[in-house]
Amino acid sequence: MEIEKLKKIIFKEIEKINQRVVEIRHDLHMHPELSGKEEHTKYLVKGVLEAYGYEIKESNRHFGVIANLKPCKEGEPIIAIRADMDALPIEERTKKPYASREKGIMHACGHDSHTAIALGCAMAMASVKDKIKGNIRFIFQPSEESKEGGSLQMIEDGALDGVKMIFGLHAYPYLKTGQIGYKYGVMMASADIFTIEIFGKASHGARPHEGVDAILVTSLIVNSINHIVSRRIDPLHPAVISLGTIKGGTASNIICDHVVLTGTVRTVNEKVRYSIPNMMEESIKGICKSMGATYNFNYVYGQPELINDKEATDIVVESGKEVVGEENCIDLVDPVMGGEDFSEYLKIVRGSFFRLGTCNEEKKTCEPQHNSRFDVDDDALQIGMKMLSLSALKALERIKDEK
Repeated sequence: MEIEKLKKIIFKEIEKINQRVVEIRHDLHMHPELSGKEEHTKYLVKGVLEAYGYEIKESNRHFGVIANLKPCKEGEPIIAIRADMDALPIEERTKKPYASREKGIMHACGHDSHTAIALGCAMAMASVKDKIKGNIRFIFQPSEESKEGGSLQMIEDGALDGVKMIFGLHAYPYLKTGQIGYKYGVMMASADIFTIEIFGKASHGARPHEGVDAILVTSLIVNSINHIVSRRIDPLHPAVISLGTIKGGTASNIICDHVVLTGTVRTVNEKVRYSIPNMMEESIKGICKSMGATYNFNYVYGQPELINDKEATDIVVESGKEVVGEENCIDLVDPVMGGEDFSEYLKIVRGSFFRLGTCNEEKKTCEPQHNSRFDVDDDALQIGMKMLSLSALKALERIKDEK
């Protein structure tokens, strides 16, 4: 069956189930779960998928779910749709009827909407599964908010086996509901973390010359590190080094002998990314040597840059023009320095990650992500379902034409 006919059937089904998808999203929002603890979410997802006849693969290592629209046939192209499921350790202050019931935990990044949208897409596409030439795989991923990222676990479990192209979306309060944002090439930054330990020598605060002040050493290191981006990195290649925590000292009259710093590095250029740890250690080593201190420096490479494939992004743009109109397809132009472990999928297969506008002033859904008042406009869910389903159909058609 040609795409236009499939599209009409699927879109009609999406409109029919829309209220149920909204209810699913509210259920998930009321019962948020942190990274690695998405048990309720998993079994809600699994229950819906089983009811619609999906072939499901689980793991005993995590709460992720891989679901195929129909049994896989050798050589049959597969298009994947991914949704993340975890919440954040933030106390919700929206006062919405469906606000979090879990103290200190909330869906402050929209992953509840991502899961509901992908589920709705799966429900709608089940109505035409025998008419689709190819297969659709839904990847419900845990632990996106963790430093390791749950995408690698899903990949290890075979989430991308046989997949030709993958799509994902993210709720975006910087675009209005009814808009989608796309970006060719590098869309999001790599996300690395580091820990620095400074070892000095304790002494009485009145006799600083008898000690090695780890706090003073640390202050010089902080100052030096913060000059790396402004003076040692090409300004045409954005980079961010941010220190998030500094812990040290035991009393006001004791020269501190131990300080621990942690932080993150974000870049959108691989060469810059791999040069920064060396620059950091040069600064740390030089300052410690001059001040009589020692150090430990631990740098962990996290998710890489998120780089959208041109052809897959073309598909997103084409779908966007049909779903929301050309005037509401926004070229985001510049990358952002936030990280996203969807990038791990894009290292292996072609794909595209796009933004789903969720800002509605009247509904108070324009607060930024990771904010205690963040919320998603439910009207955006239907748009997300239509975008993902149409993109998957177009991708299958494109793959077929490539053969």
